[in-house]
Amino acid sequence: MATQRCARIERQTAETRIELSLCLDGSGQADIVTGVPFMDHMLCLLAGHGFFDLQVRASGDTAVDDHHTVEDLGICLGEAFRQALGDKKGIRRYGQCQLPMHEALAELVLDFSGRPYLVYNVELPKAKVGTFDIELVEEFLVAFCNHAGVNLHVNLAYGRNLHHIIEAIFKGLGRALDAATGFDPRIQGVLSTKGRLE
Repeated sequence: MATQRCARIERQTAETRIELSLCLDGSGQADIVTGVPFMDHMLCLLAGHGFFDLQVRASGDTAVDDHHTVEDLGICLGEAFRQALGDKKGIRRYGQCQLPMHEALAELVLDFSGRPYLVYNVELPKAKVGTFDIELVEEFLVAFCNHAGVNLHVNLAYGRNLHHIIEAIFKGLGRALDAATGFDPRIQGVLSTKGRLE
């Protein structure tokens, strides 16, 4: 099994331009500038708590709103995980984390099955944290799941402060991803009774 799994993704559209590099076997180093400061903060948390090295440079039509940039960040991060994992041989495949952040508690459970699906049980009002529309968290996660091939369940047990809730989700995602992408020496090939993950 490889000792280091890395990917580099470049995406350019009429709406955004993104360069992203990811190393799964890192130390949590993050260097992120997206033009959406709240996403910079959340992606730094994901990298730090997942022990991934992540570098992102993004620009987009944020004068319109942050939607295109946030969605395309999800696309690129998902593609990076898919590329870095390669054939998925030896990985645990499943990961979960229940994470508190002050008064908020979030649970994240995921499966690198190759069959993308998001269950997002997070009932929040249409609101902003600073200038960031919190409904964009779900858009980011949909894009990430679709391009990483991940089945992800996000359940908010409780919470009042919107920043704390979203922070718990991103920290928990980082930890769940770390668990799922880690190796188990008992696994021969891929962890699937049918012999493949698709």
